[in-house]
Amino acid sequence: MHRFKLAIIAFILLFTVNSFAWVKGIYLTQYTAENTKTLTYLIQQAKSVGINTFVIDYSRPSKRYTQNIQLVKNAGISYVARIVMYPEGGLHEQIISQDYLNKRLTTIKQAVALGAKEIQLDYIRYKATQVPSSENAKNILKVIEAVDRTLEGSGVKLQMDIFGVAADGESKAIGQNPSLFGKVVDAICPMVYPSHYEPFRVHAVTPYQTVLRSLNALRENLRNSPNVKIYAYIELFNYRFPMSHATKIEYIMAQLRAVRDSQADGYYVWSANNKYNILFSILREGRPIPLAQVQWKKFYFI
Repeated sequence: MHRFKLAIIAFILLFTVNSFAWVKGIYLTQYTAENTKTLTYLIQQAKSVGINTFVIDYSRPSKRYTQNIQLVKNAGISYVARIVMYPEGGLHEQIISQDYLNKRLTTIKQAVALGAKEIQLDYIRYKATQVPSSENAKNILKVIEAVDRTLEGSGVKLQMDIFGVAADGESKAIGQNPSLFGKVVDAICPMVYPSHYEPFRVHAVTPYQTVLRSLNALRENLRNSPNVKIYAYIELFNYRFPMSHATKIEYIMAQLRAVRDSQADGYYVWSANNKYNILFSILREGRPIPLAQVQWKKFYFI
């Protein structure tokens, strides 16, 4: 019991020290952002547990979206606009198309006008079925550079998402190479979801090691771009591995601890349906269920 108490105290301290400098965010769809009641609830809950950033999809102009983004900003929460560049990954013809890119640049300009502090590019990659080649990442880099030029002088920073596998180095099929992209972007957001690693049965029960190893690998691949921030995307559950409520709590805490131990610059939590009550409970109380119900695993104390 004494060890459990120490673990809780350490966990709480871990996520309150330097809280103002650390980015702590959640992802929201545009639909959620346009739902005033839901957004107001999420703002209230986020503020109560120290979450300081909302990554919000933006794909089209909307009066309600514009109004509700102001609610986010008025609450002192940073608004990061997530722009999906090539849904499900792009074909070569799309990625080299100036007309296609111009449409995305227009969307980015609209998000900036709404007050986005940062732009986050997602699906900024080729389809996984693309023939592997280092030219793929070079073509993606040209797109990133075009976005960077669009943001020039605005003061808005540029983030991009990458697959967890790309944290280890260049992924030639999808065209993601962090060491190359680090020369342009301000932050890289690796999607280090344990559910996306193989063999998934191993990574599902070793979330701490999975996340920590990937983030350490990414930092090494960014050694020539030391000023690039790393904001890790983590997940609330492993969709490929059945979990009880107690196990989900352990799973989330292990990922959070790995992010901190890697000395990353913050985290974004992904929930496709934008349900974050389990996260809020963890951040607010440390443990939302009695200790006796929890089976602690060794790696939480590494």
